[in-house]
Amino acid sequence: MKNIEAGVGAVPTQEKKEKVEGEGKKYIRKENEVIFCLEEAPEYQISAVGKWYENSHGEVIGDVDTYFLHILTNQRCENVRDCFGGWLEQDTKSAEQWETLCERIENLGSIEEYIANEKRVEV
Repeated sequence: MKNIEAGVGAVPTQEKKEKVEGEGKKYIRKENEVIFCLEEAPEYQISAVGKWYENSHGEVIGDVDTYFLHILTNQRCENVRDCFGGWLEQDTKSAEQWETLCERIENLGSIEEYIANEKRVEV
């Protein structure tokens, strides 16, 4: 697991693995889902997924495909704010908590590393 910023609680990942062969080389397809939640209110959660390929030396081949999952539909969202499309929170306090969670995720930096390497991140 790579080093991450202090002050963020994280649990190591357990990735899905699958061997793939292409052009005479063997690659391992990896996938990880991480849950981002508020440290002070863990019931506010947003999930994200990372998918990538590694060679036999554990080196990433190409880019890591990262995305978030919509709160209601579980559909792919390219950024954390898209996770709320078509869903309105009625309670003002809840809306503030969701906004805080989005802001903290956006301010994490190296978001791809969290998505690829962690199972749960408290922000």
